[in-house]
Amino acid sequence: MSWNDTSVQLSLLGLLWLGYFLFHSLCASLWLKARVAARWPGLMPYYRLGFNALALVLILPPLALMWRLGGELLWEYQGIWDLLRFALMALALAGFAWSMRYYDSREFFGLRQLQENLRQIEDQERLHISPLHRYVRHPWYSLALVLIWTQEMDAARLISAVMLTGYLILGSRLEERKLLVYHGERYRRYLERVPGLIPMPHRHLTREQAEKLLEEGK
Repeated sequence: MSWNDTSVQLSLLGLLWLGYFLFHSLCASLWLKARVAARWPGLMPYYRLGFNALALVLILPPLALMWRLGGELLWEYQGIWDLLRFALMALALAGFAWSMRYYDSREFFGLRQLQENLRQIEDQERLHISPLHRYVRHPWYSLALVLIWTQEMDAARLISAVMLTGYLILGSRLEERKLLVYHGERYRRYLERVPGLIPMPHRHLTREQAEKLLEEGK
């Protein structure tokens, strides 16, 4: 086999994605945070900022290889379906932008931890339930899935889409384990009442129910 063999290139793409997912999961884990905090406590205010920077840099190789491979489309959208997918993509991007108002962006990017010299391994932001969180527990993951699956697919993009989808599902479960540690029974009740990634009829919280759930934990 040679580098020009398509199967070799696609296998390398899969390995790059797998390596990225392993890195992301390890660095986001309480296990690693606890060990860094114990051995190098002075690094903790930089942890989230460094994690975000590394995650941004390390995602570039699999993305670059995915676009480089290209190839014949496995499926494409035409006519009304093409308009529909662009509408869904626009709504997903708007959802990301709108939902940012409900997050502490300074904490998300790691700036607050650095400015306030925070060394705790736990996230500092209190539990909140935004309008989108009343319908799915992981709205950003749900919006990301919309963006992933509204693309036209060649072999490289399909492999990437399948792997990213699998990781978002697994990552949501890993994130929920941490949230249960942070927020305990209050988050467990929320988890039981709201679906994870796909909105479902009759499984959501009204604004009043969300506010009541948050009040119960105070």
